[in-house]
Amino acid sequence: IPANAKVLMKKEILIVDDNRAILKQLGALLSEAYEFSLATSGEEALSFCELETPDLVLLDVEMPGMDGFETIVRLKSIPSMRGVPVIFLTGFNDADTEIKALELGAMDFITKPAEKDILLYRIKIHLDLCEYKNNLESRKSALENNIVISFAEIIECKDNNSGDHVLRTSKYVETIGGELLRKGLFPGELSPENLELMIRGAPFHDIGKIGITDAILRKDTTLTSAEYNQIKNHTVIGARVLEQFHLREPEQLYLKYASIMAGGHHERFDGNGYPYGLKGAEIPFCCRLLAVANVYDACLTERIYRPALSQDEAYRIIWQGSGTEFDPTIVDAFTSAGKEIAAIRTVFHN
Repeated sequence: IPANAKVLMKKEILIVDDNRAILKQLGALLSEAYEFSLATSGEEALSFCELETPDLVLLDVEMPGMDGFETIVRLKSIPSMRGVPVIFLTGFNDADTEIKALELGAMDFITKPAEKDILLYRIKIHLDLCEYKNNLESRKSALENNIVISFAEIIECKDNNSGDHVLRTSKYVETIGGELLRKGLFPGELSPENLELMIRGAPFHDIGKIGITDAILRKDTTLTSAEYNQIKNHTVIGARVLEQFHLREPEQLYLKYASIMAGGHHERFDGNGYPYGLKGAEIPFCCRLLAVANVYDACLTERIYRPALSQDEAYRIIWQGSGTEFDPTIVDAFTSAGKEIAAIRTVFHN
């Protein structure tokens, strides 16, 4: 499929009306400019949108059974449909109906019978607005991600790490998490939506090092017991700092995951980790996932106190830690995604 195929494809409109004559009429009006699908009830519309995501919905208000108001509420409960514009169609031109439609999330309100030029113009306006909004959100997200990565890279440089560590670790989380999703594992803890939040939160996992002195972080000899305890405290510091960030920006859900991951990425599956000695499923899933990604990259990264290990040595450490340091199911997914994991190291390597 050519890279510009989506640009060339016609937008798809879902038309929902219990009157088949009106469905036929609207289909004829739209056929030259758009692809379209038809549904004769709210139930049919919901079934369609569970499988496919149209670019816009034309929705009748007055339908037997599930009317347009109930239909839009249930459509908006489908994650992929939350940003899809809905235009209500009705034969009743009254203010109360229009206000209720807009309050429930409709973008516009058109009186039937629809005049072709007006209908096409209004549809085009809302599709253009939706595309503009999506592009704006994408750019905003990219800017936020770049700021996150840059800030996390600065923290990593405190102990002589390459800033690429945080980027690679995030990519490993994405790859291993994607493998687990494909296998249908951890259904109560992993979804495409929260995996995205984990990916965005992962770069912050060592932010707590900002509270650890450089003398300890850069020490090239064995740490004393007191110094090691200070190092371990970076998990508590990081979790607390990120929790405060999230309290100030509660709509930024990735900061909640970032706080959890910062606090728990050194917990061990057998309960011998820190800071709380959590065991097995007591450890949040995002921390168990990050633990594998973080240790793998740490093995391949040169430290002030040791040279970088080879790929084979890094794999061996992960496999040997299965069931003790790491969740064995996550280690299995890491192994299955071996080629993708190796490719990440090749691309993001100083």
